[in-house]
Amino acid sequence: MNILWLQASGCGGCTMSLLCAEAPGLFDLLEDAGLRFLWHPSLSVESGAEVRALLDRIEAGEQPLDILCVEGAIARGPRGTGRFQMLAGTGRSMLETVTRLAPLARHVVAVGSCAAFGGMTSAGGNPSDATGLQYEGTHEGGILPSEFRARDGLPVVNVAGCPTHPGWVTETLMLLGGSALAADDLDRFGRPRFYADHLVHHGCSRNEYYEYKASARTPGEIGCMMEHMGCIGTQAVGDCNIRPWNGSGSCTSGGYACIACTAPEFEEPRHPYSETPKIGGIPVGLPSDMPKAWFMALASLSKAATPERIRRNAASDRIEVPPTLRMPKR
Repeated sequence: MNILWLQASGCGGCTMSLLCAEAPGLFDLLEDAGLRFLWHPSLSVESGAEVRALLDRIEAGEQPLDILCVEGAIARGPRGTGRFQMLAGTGRSMLETVTRLAPLARHVVAVGSCAAFGGMTSAGGNPSDATGLQYEGTHEGGILPSEFRARDGLPVVNVAGCPTHPGWVTETLMLLGGSALAADDLDRFGRPRFYADHLVHHGCSRNEYYEYKASARTPGEIGCMMEHMGCIGTQAVGDCNIRPWNGSGSCTSGGYACIACTAPEFEEPRHPYSETPKIGGIPVGLPSDMPKAWFMALASLSKAATPERIRRNAASDRIEVPPTLRMPKR
């Protein structure tokens, strides 16, 4: 299957992340899966007239298009013309180009949260009127209507993340290439469930501190970052701590709070990312699948039962008190 990749309004970070695919690397993986790029603006050698001719062949039906990948939000401004972002050398906006190509593709994939929902490109006053392909934030309908379906019957597949994990992209492409991704395999925001059915909280290296509500208060401390430092890994979808980035890392293991970058409208949290908003001293954002009263009751019990080892280590930048190992009696 062939892939046409377009880069719209964004930073290009999802392509940079994709190049970090490991064991196997990106190009070996795609080749082994029978996938190839018709064109990628950062990875292909073709440019100028060659690319314009390719796009013309696709629109004329002379070149089949299996997977259209779009990275970055689509700028609709000014006044709906899309001319804030032109596809170089074509005289056409990216808005016009994507809306022409999407109905011709067997599958359409939004790579990253900008392409999926608008993301960081749509933050602030959004002067370019940027939006996602099939969602504008949490609302259905971006540059493509909510009822849009690609030729094989799927809506836009939203591989959300900022940037998206290379494994999420390659696994999605391989599933599409093998006709193994169905509508039921997508969640309510069109994200593939193989990663969206997990929470960032799953596998977090700070889970022991979370269980006892032993919290970090300043950067560098190794306690749980939910209570004071803005972490919403208990509400954010993603297998980031199960499928490490670059073989070993994740935001939370690196000491950074999860900001739910796979979610629509994460770019406008209405509070500093590094602070936990509270009402009456109680965090506003609690685990999404637990009643608030239960959580508060369990939190009180957990804090009362916190071992001194965990309490002290949570407020430190290293393990100060190691576990006490008791030898079994014989």
